[in-house]
Amino acid sequence: MTDERRNLFFYYSPSEELDQKLQPLIDLAKDNHFNVVEESKQANIIIAVGGDGTFLQAVRKTGFRQDCLYVGVRQENEAGLYCDFNLDQYDHMVDSMLNAELEVRRFPIIEATVNNEATYYCLNECSVRSTLIKSIDIDVYIDELHFEQFRGDGLIVATPTGSTGYNKSTNGAVIDPKLPCFQVSELASLNNNRYRTLGSSFVLSGQRQLSLKVKQDGNDYPLIGMDNEAYSIRNIREVNIALSDKVVKTVKLKNNTYWDRVKRTFL
Repeated sequence: MTDERRNLFFYYSPSEELDQKLQPLIDLAKDNHFNVVEESKQANIIIAVGGDGTFLQAVRKTGFRQDCLYVGVRQENEAGLYCDFNLDQYDHMVDSMLNAELEVRRFPIIEATVNNEATYYCLNECSVRSTLIKSIDIDVYIDELHFEQFRGDGLIVATPTGSTGYNKSTNGAVIDPKLPCFQVSELASLNNNRYRTLGSSFVLSGQRQLSLKVKQDGNDYPLIGMDNEAYSIRNIREVNIALSDKVVKTVKLKNNTYWDRVKRTFL
């Protein structure tokens, strides 16, 4: 680990139990000449402690920073597809950082622009769902070509790493994060003589742009999910989604690939 990567910020939900578990890690980091800072903007390594949900929050709350590395640390029995380290093995993490047993992994993210106004970044997925007890009507465009008219509970647009989350629960494919792409999956689509969709997930190249145009038929307050946060935005007319030029840089153990973690989690 170079001298430029010595400022650590710990992102977690404070509790007396977790504070006690973290103290030996913090002490060991300080003993090995790492600086523990109080604000994330001062850090060049952000350590999220608490599993995949906490990792997603850490990236989102710190602004998808491009000038730092993110590290995921899980506790026992927590999901850890973004987390290479276990809190109970903190000495292994510090030793790996000191002895350069790490590699930098770059995760693609998508950007979603709502009504051509506000833009949001997502590491896992962006979903558009009805908040009413009725289906939602969405015209789907790919590079300005009208592709299908969707009617159902909603659509999920997932990154490759996000393909193992909400997307997978709808029978979407698991995608290798080395592929610059994103995936669209349906939530309870209605297929009949009037509405017709592909009926399966489909994968778009990172060069494509997806447009979701919501029909204003009472569903003008759909729920938009950005990773593990929900946004209720008034009068949603259009959501444009594309692969971002930004990436999330994380550190991984050299012997722990994405597919190692998929196997450990699901098989």
